[in-house]
Amino acid sequence: MATQPTTAPLSPTALGQPRWFFGMLAEVKASGADTAGQYTLVEITAPPGLEAPLHVHYTEDEGFYVLEGSVTIVVGDETVELAGGQHAFGPRDVPHRFTVGPDGARMIWVLTPGGFESLIDEVSVPAEAPIVPPPSVVPPENVAEILRRHGNELLGG
Repeated sequence: MATQPTTAPLSPTALGQPRWFFGMLAEVKASGADTAGQYTLVEITAPPGLEAPLHVHYTEDEGFYVLEGSVTIVVGDETVELAGGQHAFGPRDVPHRFTVGPDGARMIWVLTPGGFESLIDEVSVPAEAPIVPPPSVVPPENVAEILRRHGNELLGG
């Protein structure tokens, strides 16, 4: 028997509204509401050289699939160089970070269980165009508190 998606009201983010999120363009393609809470699927477009800080997810596992470009991902003590068509796994409770290659990157992130779109919604702004944001677009001042509330933490370094 197939599980039916919920009919709960969805945020604009969960409905696929492009968002400017930590220097990237994020587009939720499937929200927790779409997948009975099983996962969130996000398409990410990142500019060349973008560096995500060391952080940890306490409530979800994360898969990174590179569509175009390249990304270096550090998960725990392991460094993985990814090109288009390659995947890396970031398990919950394991700190990770990534650096986007010189040509930028397009990625698919799969986060399990679903619900990561709520964090995207709270720390981002609607994209004014379907491009990466200008450097003037930054996360809110209370970003660390928002991340903690959503089961994530910035670790620095």
